[in-house]
Amino acid sequence: MQVRASVLTKANADWTPVTLELDPPKAGEVLVRVEYAGMCRSDEHRRHGNHGGRYPLIGGHEGSGVVVGVGAGVTRLKEGDHVILGVVPQCGVCKFCASGRSRMCDLTANTLTGMMQDGTYRYTLDGDPIGGFCIVGSFADHVVVGENSCIKIPEWFPLEPASLLSCGIPTGWGSAEYLGEVRPGDTVMVVGIGGIGINAVQGAAFSGASHVIAVDPVEWKTDLALKLGATHKATSIDEASELARSLSMGTGADVVIETVGVLTTEIVSASFAALGKSGRYVLTGTADDATDINVQVPGNAVSFNDITIRGSLLGGCSSHYDIPRLARLYDEGHLKIDELITKQYSVDEVAQGYDDVREGRILRGVVKHDHT
Repeated sequence: MQVRASVLTKANADWTPVTLELDPPKAGEVLVRVEYAGMCRSDEHRRHGNHGGRYPLIGGHEGSGVVVGVGAGVTRLKEGDHVILGVVPQCGVCKFCASGRSRMCDLTANTLTGMMQDGTYRYTLDGDPIGGFCIVGSFADHVVVGENSCIKIPEWFPLEPASLLSCGIPTGWGSAEYLGEVRPGDTVMVVGIGGIGINAVQGAAFSGASHVIAVDPVEWKTDLALKLGATHKATSIDEASELARSLSMGTGADVVIETVGVLTTEIVSASFAALGKSGRYVLTGTADDATDINVQVPGNAVSFNDITIRGSLLGGCSSHYDIPRLARLYDEGHLKIDELITKQYSVDEVAQGYDDVREGRILRGVVKHDHT
């Protein structure tokens, strides 16, 4: 079948709308009609290459839709099921899945190529094989994915907010709850109020933090954060650091969650200095793939001040456990998602959408696929 998609034809090229050929699902796979795809900054990082993988590449790793075909041996899903596309496939038996770290499943080895679990591809572009980012590629209006990359949701659950539950929401929320181990009474700094940071704010507030400081130079973003759980806002890390010391009676932040769109050494150094003794530093934001950086923190301060530094992939969440849990929190009114969606784009407008992201015009954009 033919599908419409937005792809990166090569490193440093912009997003290009194309028509692809898509083969039917094979054993253990399903065909999903994608209704909505979230526009996460991680897809934009892939534009700059230099980090492995292959091109062309179909963008999009957040998404929701309806199962319209199943391959042999599929047992958990059937045609008509509504699903969220998981950013991390889960085999259930590798070292990481078996030890409760399914976000690190061995199947993620093909994240940057989009190769399916049998070593082949389902899409072709001008006769050549092409894969989807994170083995998803939700910037295509139909995807073939492994059954283990789908999280089933009730038919009544709205598909637009569901699309953001794939990655950005669990990554931010889990960075506070799981990795930052936010507790009642904590003072928390969230540095960078984008699609991940705004959810770190929500996770920190829900976990009982007394003070949640939203840090971003774009004031409308921190104003929104105040409505979604932040207690204070700041336009710079220095301002936020002083505020954290004041609110904590001089001890400093208990937790700093770094969620900026493009990481720099200066951001890490400045935000790390805001931590108090026994503080937890969660490194969630990343640099562009072509400009990965070596972060520097004072070793003696880490040791003598009992500092914990945590990397964050998917916020420490497990897709098949935490996505349904977060969906329930949304349904109960504890997690806000609709408020995060600033603008919808067509598949032909992905390049414009990411320009809006880079310029700070939007918080979360979604691609709405046209199936008319």
